[in-house]
Amino acid sequence: MMKRIWILAAVMTVFCIAPAARVSAQAPDKDAKPAEAKPAAETPKEESSVTEHSIRIGGQTIPYKATAATILLKDDKGEPTALLFSMAYTRSDVKDVDHRPLTFLYNGGPGSSSVWLHMGAFGPRRVLTTDPEATPPAPYQLVDNAYSLLDKSDLVFIDPVGTGFSHAVGKAQDKDFWGVDQDAHSLGQFVTAYVSRNSRWNSPKFLLGESYGTFRSAVLGDYLQDHYNLYLNGIGLVSAVLDLGTLIFPNGVDDTYINYLPSYAATAWYHKVLKDRPADLNAFLEEARRFAGSEYAAALMKGSKLTAAEKADMAKKMARFTGLSEDYLIKADLRVKLGQFMKELQRSKELTTGRLDARYSGPSVDLLAEFAEYDPQSTAVSGAYTALFNNYIRGDLKFGEGKEYHISAEGAGRGWDWKRQGERRNFFPGTPNVTEDLVSAMVTNPHLHVQIEAGLFDLATPFFAIEHTVDHLGLPQALQGHVHINYYDAGHMMYLREEDLAKLKNNVAAFIDSASKP
Repeated sequence: MMKRIWILAAVMTVFCIAPAARVSAQAPDKDAKPAEAKPAAETPKEESSVTEHSIRIGGQTIPYKATAATILLKDDKGEPTALLFSMAYTRSDVKDVDHRPLTFLYNGGPGSSSVWLHMGAFGPRRVLTTDPEATPPAPYQLVDNAYSLLDKSDLVFIDPVGTGFSHAVGKAQDKDFWGVDQDAHSLGQFVTAYVSRNSRWNSPKFLLGESYGTFRSAVLGDYLQDHYNLYLNGIGLVSAVLDLGTLIFPNGVDDTYINYLPSYAATAWYHKVLKDRPADLNAFLEEARRFAGSEYAAALMKGSKLTAAEKADMAKKMARFTGLSEDYLIKADLRVKLGQFMKELQRSKELTTGRLDARYSGPSVDLLAEFAEYDPQSTAVSGAYTALFNNYIRGDLKFGEGKEYHISAEGAGRGWDWKRQGERRNFFPGTPNVTEDLVSAMVTNPHLHVQIEAGLFDLATPFFAIEHTVDHLGLPQALQGHVHINYYDAGHMMYLREEDLAKLKNNVAAFIDSASKP
């Protein structure tokens, strides 16, 4: 209220002095010089660097052009708002681009650059890391990526505003683009601009995102088709989440504990903390799925009505799957949050378990702490990716001299606007959910296919949660077979494990081939 009064007072002050200003203007000083017009603000300039390269993939040598560039985005009034940076790799010896697939790739966060998918999975150069352990400091190794998708598709890696070299211009600020719809709209403008400038409207087109990038893809895919009539052949979701409610642990809501139990089981199996460890992981996880969705779910639904004897019996069964002690599980009321599990599972070894990839472990800082203080997987690879990308972009791609490349946007995650616009905005606030967007995109375009890549040791986006989401999309029967899930013996960034990188390449390549056919 005080702020409103202050603004009103300021407005009234302007109106009070305005008449005096007009009177003065009616009698100008005879010696006064005409006011000089202010120079128009200079339009931000796009930049680009094009270099030629070649790579050997699958027994063939592929010549390609690498284009590191910015594209200027504008608002509805034609005013510049942002320069969006991308790195595009296009095969040089293709004459008919109408039959050459085009894939747009990005990571998540929200607020992450595309460096991870770019330099870890699908770009022509790849960072070598020590899996599943912390990679030693420099010098690091950058090698040709024999698993790049460049043999199957041209690739455009996008850095959203505030990440990489992308930034707001004019009157806009980076934070203006930090929101579910704002982010999708800016990337939608970029995609259509790129397609138009490069005459790729008739090429098979794909979106491929990781983590929050999968959440983004649902919104972006629907927006591209609805707003620009730019129809897609396929959407690839690496480590997917479409309903953020499946990842949080609010009081009184038990769904997330059910979603996480099979991933806890996979992690306990990997670290060999189970008393009677089964030999077959996949068979064990099938059993964990059934237990989580039946006996465990039923026990949690009883809430405080669960008797002490029932709780003790359930704790004994949970211990078999999670590797946690029955005493700990009883004290946790059978509900173990992710940070607690990361800290408790290997506490006796003085180790903290990884979140992005549970195969990773790191030294525990406080042995009495209830929650994990950090993620050992994240710290294990960040230094290598940052160092090698900075060398690569300036050395090989000849771009960015004198500029700082932002691996992530400072403050984007905390400042993200999760509210939806239009029909996607509910009256009561709830956890962000983009399943309606994906369903809308698939119904609008019944030829659209979706492929999900899920790591069994991913504790950031657990596989049982995305299975539940897919099973509850409510798609028409004819479209339900258009969503497929592949599994990997690694975590969130399954490409850190070379065997799974090869599998990932083959799966995505087959997906692109299949969805590109008329």
